[in-house]
Amino acid sequence: MRDHPISPVTEPLQYRAIGVVRGIYRPESEDQLTRGVLIDSDGNELETVVLGRMLTLMRRHLDMTTPHLWVVYPRCRESEQLHLQIAGIWEPSTLATAETSDAEASEAQDALDQLPEGDDFFSIRGELIFTKPEANELVVKVRQLPRADGFRPLPFKVQLTGELPLEHLRHFVSLDVRRQGQLLAVEAVEVIAPMPTRGGKGREGSRKGGARSRPAKT
Repeated sequence: MRDHPISPVTEPLQYRAIGVVRGIYRPESEDQLTRGVLIDSDGNELETVVLGRMLTLMRRHLDMTTPHLWVVYPRCRESEQLHLQIAGIWEPSTLATAETSDAEASEAQDALDQLPEGDDFFSIRGELIFTKPEANELVVKVRQLPRADGFRPLPFKVQLTGELPLEHLRHFVSLDVRRQGQLLAVEAVEVIAPMPTRGGKGREGSRKGGARSRPAKT
């Protein structure tokens, strides 16, 4: 089993949009388990759908009345309205089988289920297609890999709050992001490379490596 729900990056221009959110999932109804809301500790309700492979696990093995740390894909269909797709759960303690006291088990669970980045961390990697530094707004386009049946999903856009200079427009960026209510706020930025043009050549600027990560103003 991996020691982190977000896989390490294997390619410099690897797209992705993934994160973790802790909360209680409440379906719309008993007949409609795949659509509902994720309620965080502050009472925020995040529009959520459950991907099919998670349903059996949720029905058979999870206490759905308690919070869990969900692995999610973010989507931004409306301004200031976050939409999540539950793709997994990060709860290694459920696999622990050692015979311990209740106190020891509780301490072990807390240690196992925590991530170094904390809750509400997201990793967003893609092309910066819009940035308005004075308004603290930016948009990253994320491409998805073709499916096993050959279907090619359309790219999607992730709206973020943060300040990136116009000079990084049309560059591939890697962003560390933190959820704040319904918003995703940029905490750190790494500019990887200018995006290739149709001729295969990059835009002006360095094509090797990336700028150092730095905090982003929010």
